[in-house]
Amino acid sequence: MSGIANIDRRTARRQDTRTEIVDTAWAMVREGGLAGLSMRDLGRRVGMKAQSIYSYFESKNDIYDTMFRDAYLEFGSTMEVEEEGGGHVSVVDTSLRLAHRFFDFCTSDPVRYQLLFQRTIPDFVPSEESYAVAVDALDALTNQLADLGVAGDESVDLWTAVLTGLTDQQISNDPGGDRWKRLVDRAVLMLLGEVAPDLIEATK
Repeated sequence: MSGIANIDRRTARRQDTRTEIVDTAWAMVREGGLAGLSMRDLGRRVGMKAQSIYSYFESKNDIYDTMFRDAYLEFGSTMEVEEEGGGHVSVVDTSLRLAHRFFDFCTSDPVRYQLLFQRTIPDFVPSEESYAVAVDALDALTNQLADLGVAGDESVDLWTAVLTGLTDQQISNDPGGDRWKRLVDRAVLMLLGEVAPDLIEATK
């Protein structure tokens, strides 16, 4: 039994170290940008030589991959829109809440947004495992939108294009402000009027 306990402790310590490395990597890219992550500096931050990090991650892209997977798990969890108050909530209200969750998630952490939705790291391609997490999260969002009347690839593309456009503007031109956040409601009503006009008519 002691041998198993020792293995469990080693496994736990290894996972703790991996978590520390990833958390430190997040802190560094939030300071200096995604593409500026240095293994040497990362090792210095966590108190080990750069080559020692390769005992925990195969490469710098392997660290990015873990960050990508963890961030998409956060995204999937955040985008779960539950019914509030136990009563009936209109489709329009649910659409607005879903849009604001997306916008707030993206603008609250611009570096995370870049990793998930932009090609900021030219040579980074997520692993099949991490990409599957992303697909699951985006499929769940697509299903939610379909339930709201935003169905079909073109409608979903239009929805995400408008909201990421607002997100990009907010991050680039009014970081920490609300200039483009104030436009989210109008954008959602505009989108619903285009892709699900019957819903808008039903609310009048």
